[in-house]
Amino acid sequence: MPSSPATTQSEPGRDVVLLAVTGMSPAVLTETIWALAQEQRPVVPSRVIVLTTVRGRDSLRALFQPSSKIEGLTPWTALRLNLEQQGHALKGRLRFGETSDDIRVITAPDSATGQSVELSDLRSLADNEATADYLLDQVRGLVENPDTDLIVSLAGGRKTMGALLYACLTLAGRETDRLTHVLVNEPYETLRDFWFPGQPGGPIASRDGTTHDPGAAHLELADVPFVPLRNLFVRELRRKAGTFSRLVDECRERVRHAAGDNVRLTLWRSRCEVDVNGTCLALAPREHIVLLFLATRVKQGAPALGSYQLALDPLEDFRINLAASAPEDDFADWRHGDTVRARMEDDQDLRKAVSGIRTKLRATGGNAPLLIACLPERGRFSLTVPGSLIFLHD
Repeated sequence: MPSSPATTQSEPGRDVVLLAVTGMSPAVLTETIWALAQEQRPVVPSRVIVLTTVRGRDSLRALFQPSSKIEGLTPWTALRLNLEQQGHALKGRLRFGETSDDIRVITAPDSATGQSVELSDLRSLADNEATADYLLDQVRGLVENPDTDLIVSLAGGRKTMGALLYACLTLAGRETDRLTHVLVNEPYETLRDFWFPGQPGGPIASRDGTTHDPGAAHLELADVPFVPLRNLFVRELRRKAGTFSRLVDECRERVRHAAGDNVRLTLWRSRCEVDVNGTCLALAPREHIVLLFLATRVKQGAPALGSYQLALDPLEDFRINLAASAPEDDFADWRHGDTVRARMEDDQDLRKAVSGIRTKLRATGGNAPLLIACLPERGRFSLTVPGSLIFLHD
């Protein structure tokens, strides 16, 4: 409990914003706010912003409706009174209401009409993509204000919403921002009329008729670790335009190139063996053909191919030439094997080969797994290792 009301104040001139996602359980909001006020250095947010769906907004209205379960007060009023009784000064703090500026419903474009519509729930891939873009815009808008401290709660809403919010904070968040999750012990976690410990109104009845004292509830606010990447991707993150998926792709591309700069790759045409940063590992013939093909294209300055399918024909030409390069008098050479003599029938064969390379790199350990980030992936069939760090031998 705070020693004085002053301990709830942030630094002069700075606001603390609680940004939360919620679904059908609005109590996660009151629980989070109450738990923040109980910390060793208590925090009472200047304002609260909730990101939710249409159904979530409807559930949040319960916060502002009088309830006989808490002596006719609204849950929001009861929370404010409880915090004031603890000694927290709330003047100018805990700004929150039913306005669209406080409860922000996730929107998406209607493909048929082109109009923006509010999402009632997240049920499709398009809904998830729209949600990711919306959450990223909201986080960006808050972190761009240097006078705002941000606390993000991912306790409510669908798991997808929490996962996307985590990703957004990782991409755009600052080192000083917090990511939290509130934990509530049983049976209070599932009690419909529970809002926070010590709420007025006495014991709460569960569905089976047993009663529980809200003062006995235990709330724990867990800080969720995240790695702020904004300093690594300044150019990408400061660009106003762009979608969540585009930003992720651009950052991943930067990561791939950074990983490639730390890889030294040596391959031999005469044996199915590769050396990655001093660690040797054996590959299956088809895996070796694919990696040789990729490395050779880098050395030749060939452009990246856009898909696995587009790689099949040039890979077939490479395989034929590789098989023809086997010494005629050395039938022990792997290039005389049946696997080398057979073409890859489709992109699935090619995907299996790349997957096999990844698996062996992981199993080898050491610095070998650094090569994984440089291997082909959806929308790109290439090896992102600089040619100067690739060495090919006969």
